[in-house]
Amino acid sequence: MRLLKLVPDNTNIHFLKWRVPFYIVSLLLIAASLTLVFTKGLNLGVDFVGGQQIQVTFTQDQEAPVASLRERVEALGYGDPVIQRSGAENQVSVRFRLPPEIAENPEASDAMTTRVTSAITENFPGARIDDLSAVSGKVSGELFTTAMYALVLAMIAIAIYIWIRFEWQFGVGALFALFHDVVLTLGMFALFQFEFDLKIIAAILTIIGYSLNDTIVVYDRIRENMKKYRRMPLPELLDLSVNETLSRTVMTSLTLLIVLISLLVLGPASLFGFTAAITLGIFVGTYSSIYMAAPILIWLGVSSDSFVPAEGPGDRAERVTPRP
Repeated sequence: MRLLKLVPDNTNIHFLKWRVPFYIVSLLLIAASLTLVFTKGLNLGVDFVGGQQIQVTFTQDQEAPVASLRERVEALGYGDPVIQRSGAENQVSVRFRLPPEIAENPEASDAMTTRVTSAITENFPGARIDDLSAVSGKVSGELFTTAMYALVLAMIAIAIYIWIRFEWQFGVGALFALFHDVVLTLGMFALFQFEFDLKIIAAILTIIGYSLNDTIVVYDRIRENMKKYRRMPLPELLDLSVNETLSRTVMTSLTLLIVLISLLVLGPASLFGFTAAITLGIFVGTYSSIYMAAPILIWLGVSSDSFVPAEGPGDRAERVTPRP
């Protein structure tokens, strides 16, 4: 039985031919994304801006009915709550963001909390309210800052690793590709005002991991071919390397997209932002490994002898010493 090949063995696409136009488009998208983030801002969730938190125990259930609880709380019109298991299987914490007009009015805030707790106890017999507390906006703001630092430090650590593993130009190329992917993801959230919470931080870290994996596969093939074809012009060598890894890239991306698109269409609303972020990340991660990480090596001065071992004094002495 003949196996199906999405990418033929003799594929020879001239990716690097369009490197300048694609770089211009990418730089414009990065500028637009940063503009959106700094002008419209991110729609920060309760994890990062604070709100109310309710601890609930379902005494008549072995496991908390998270899905139905989410539907009941969402029906009150206070936005998408953050519901997480807390302690035992029948214990959850419900966090929801306070609208600005309510956050500034203590009486309205108390009334909102009372309405939520009443809806829980009325619709779920045996539900016990264990604790009511406010999620500090200051603490949430510190959490957002810490999360951003974690993203930046992760990208820098990755660039240092690739610098040591390959050459410094490869580290710069990988860092720029990761920056491109993260900024475009943030731009999407600023444009559509999807809620930005800790789940999205996890999604961005996933995007970084996927993009890095794809970039390292391409870089490793580039290094192998630079040792093998030392006289081949660098743009042609980069095209060859990308084409040789294209089959693996396409198969990995397609299998992931099948699952992600299913989640986007059929999955719960609480996972929509997380899934949308990773779906965009698959596209931009694949794109950046081809059109960002590879072409930048040309402009950073990578040459055909970058991976040729330097000749030491002992090698030179051996080469000039006549054999007996």
